[in-house]
Parts: sequence; C-alpha cells; structure tokens
Amino acid sequence: MTSNPEFRLFDLGSNRQLAGEISEKLNVPLGTIEEQRFADNEIYERIADSVRGIDVYVIQSISDPVNDNFVKLMIFIDAARRTSAKSINVIMPYFGYARSDRKARSREPIVARLIADMLESQGVKRTMTMDLHTSQVQGFFDIPVDHLLAMPVQTHYYYERGITGDDVVVVAPNPNSLKMVQRFAKVLDAQWALVDHRTDLVLHGEPYQITGDVKGKFAIVLDDMIDTGRTMVDAAEAVAAAGAKKVELMATHAVLSDNAVEDLQNSPADKVIVTNTIEVPAEKHFDKLVELSVGSTFADALRQVIDQKSMAKVLLSPDNPEALK
Repeated sequence: MTSNPEFRLFDLGSNRQLAGEISEKLNVPLGTIEEQRFADNEIYERIADSVRGIDVYVIQSISDPVNDNFVKLMIFIDAARRTSAKSINVIMPYFGYARSDRKARSREPIVARLIADMLESQGVKRTMTMDLHTSQVQGFFDIPVDHLLAMPVQTHYYYERGITGDDVVVVAPNPNSLKMVQRFAKVLDAQWALVDHRTDLVLHGEPYQITGDVKGKFAIVLDDMIDTGRTMVDAAEAVAAAGAKKVELMATHAVLSDNAVEDLQNSPADKVIVTNTIEVPAEKHFDKLVELSVGSTFADALRQVIDQKSMAKVLLSPDNPEALK
C-alpha cells in the first residue's frame, strides 16, 4: 500500500463495492488486512501495514450477518489501538441495532446505546453513518457523529427525471418517517401525505386511508429502510387505491429480510429505489429494484473531516440547496 501521510482507509468486507467507490473517489488505496476463520468460526484479523501515528478510517456496515460484521469491526479496532494508531474512526453506512433506541417494555435493553459505549470504550474517536432510524441515536455517543443524509442523492434522482413540483407527492408510510418526508417534499417543491394506520378507519381486508391528496399524482413512498417490506407494500397498496397515477418506493437501507423481495416485486409499486449503504446480494436483486450510490457522499464527507471543514455542503441538495438551509 502506498504511504499516505494524512490517513489510512480500510474495508472489512461488509460492502466492498461502496468501499471501493469511496477509495477511488478519494484516490486512496484500501489498506491490507489479513483475515481468516478458524474451524470453530473464530475470526482472526491482522493489519498488514503499519498505522503507528496515523489516523485510521475503517468502513463497516453493521448489516447481515449483523453480529459477525460487528465482531469483525471490534477486532479491527483492537488491532489498530494496540499498534498505536493516532486515531480510530468508524464509517458505518448502515448502523444495525439503531432501532433498539429505547425501552418500550420492562427488562428490554437499549442496544444502540450499548454499541455506542462499546465503540467509545475501545478508543474510537469519531463515527460516520447515514440516515439513522431515529436521529437521537447520535446522543448516545460522547464523540463526534457525522450523520449523513441520502436525501441529496435521492432527490437528484428525481430532478434528473424531471419529477418535481405540485404533481408529485411524497408519502410517509408511518408517522415516524413524516419529518423526513416533509424535508424531501420541500426539496422537490412537492406535496406530502401520510398513510393513516388508525384501525378504526379501516375495514378488514381493505387498504389504509391516506391523509393528504395523492389522486392523479406521482407518489413517492419514503422511509429510512426496507426490512421485511410489509410497511412499504401496505403503503403502496393504500396510495394506489387512493388514485395515484404512479407509485415508487424509496428507502436508504435495503435490509430486505424474509419475503421482502417477492412482496415488493408483486406490489403496486413501479420501482423500488434504495442506496448501496447495504450490499444487496445477487439473489435479492429483482426487476423493480434500482440502486443509487452514496459513495460520493461518504467520500466528500470524509474529505471534509480530514480537511477540518464544515459538513454543511455535503448535507444539502445540489439541485435545490436553499430548501433545507
């Protein structure tokens, strides 16, 4: 690996395509890690090149297989710490366990806080992630957290297609995503709506009702992730039943668990647009799936951190920068 006086960049394998894009855009090669598994599945990692006195940045999503990927991250952090790296900085495009951010019932853990504590206890100095399930997870850390947004890339996808203005409506599939939807709609100069999940408004077997006007409009159903896909499919059915002329589903993180692929393919949605924060394996690709790259976003953000400059421009839409100022 060519010596770089600024920093060293490493990838632990959860998303090799995205790591490669970040590396290419920064014109910095990925560091070499020697890795193997023992017969009992214990993981061994060794950093091949010296990082003594160097700022280390490691890319690793906590995605499927979630626990293996997290353990690999912690082992790498320990190796970097013990070899006297100047600082250890973790880039997590997808922060698994972020949904465990509160106690909803007695005797439940708050795993997002636990992960934050574990990273900090091992000397991590900074984390970078994208579209947390709830923004307040940032408060679990006592170190800097760069919370990036996929929105500039996502909205640019619609600007390129000329899909903006009053004929467009951005739909929240549940109240948790409403704030994100309102910001997205503002960037597109569009309307917004909400899928109403109150069961007293729904007859058995019929679609949910919509709060807002979607009739005759191009509807974009937006959420932070698609896991089993059930929420998004229900929303697509509700929006289509309410008279939308076209329905597209959009999310940052493509978790795609259980029967998500089949359900999404068979839904009323014309497209399912995700980003590459999680690497979608070949067997989960389907006809309606569209992947957008956030490699430039992470590369630009990382360069701003290294140059000690403001992150503001990375968070704004290139097509409508005034919308979220």
